[in-house]
Amino acid sequence: MTKPILHVRNLSVHSGRRTLLDSVSLEIPHGGVFGLIGPSGAGKSTLLKSFNRMLDLTPGLRVSGQVDFHGSPLYHRSVDPDALRARIGMLFQQPVIFPGSIFANVTFGVRHHGTVRRRDLPQVAERALRDACLWEEVKDRLQLPATTLSIGQQQRLCLARTLACSPEVILMDEPTSALDPRSTAAVEELIGCLAKAITIILVTHNHAQAAKVCGRVASLSSGKLEKIRGFDLEKV
Repeated sequence: MTKPILHVRNLSVHSGRRTLLDSVSLEIPHGGVFGLIGPSGAGKSTLLKSFNRMLDLTPGLRVSGQVDFHGSPLYHRSVDPDALRARIGMLFQQPVIFPGSIFANVTFGVRHHGTVRRRDLPQVAERALRDACLWEEVKDRLQLPATTLSIGQQQRLCLARTLACSPEVILMDEPTSALDPRSTAAVEELIGCLAKAITIILVTHNHAQAAKVCGRVASLSSGKLEKIRGFDLEKV
């Protein structure tokens, strides 16, 4: 039996007296799209951020339990969270665009981590932009400010920036919530293509979207895990 890429064991997260996650345990298999659904405040984003230690960036949170990545604990003191986030990338609700050009944005991660030689940056940028289905739209204006792109293009640019680092997992927190239907459809199609080679964990409020793109779904309520299943829209 194939070991899960991520294994959560009795994970609890507290902020002061508030319980954000309450003894959550689940396994996320390699490849495909794993969905996290549930009402607002259920703990979906908190659980998502536990997978690449984004919780470290929120002061005052207390984390207990264990999250394993390839069988090794993520929260061990020997783990470099910055390096971890190159392997487990993240896409947010709103596009996070940095000051500077389209090229500077897409290559930001690999330049920050020093994993690519300067002379190879153009090839890395092209590959990532092609994988994000953005290359044909921006190839002649790579030196223009990234802010000149539409919101849908900016979200795909953020995806390209993540892909440039060759991640094994991509965490997506409501990535289409700010997009129009056409851009949403484009991102959903991209998710399906990328999931053939990369594990994707998708937080969504949209049950129809979860039914469309997710192979398995976990439902949370009040910080607790309710169910894990193959997704059937008629049962929602």
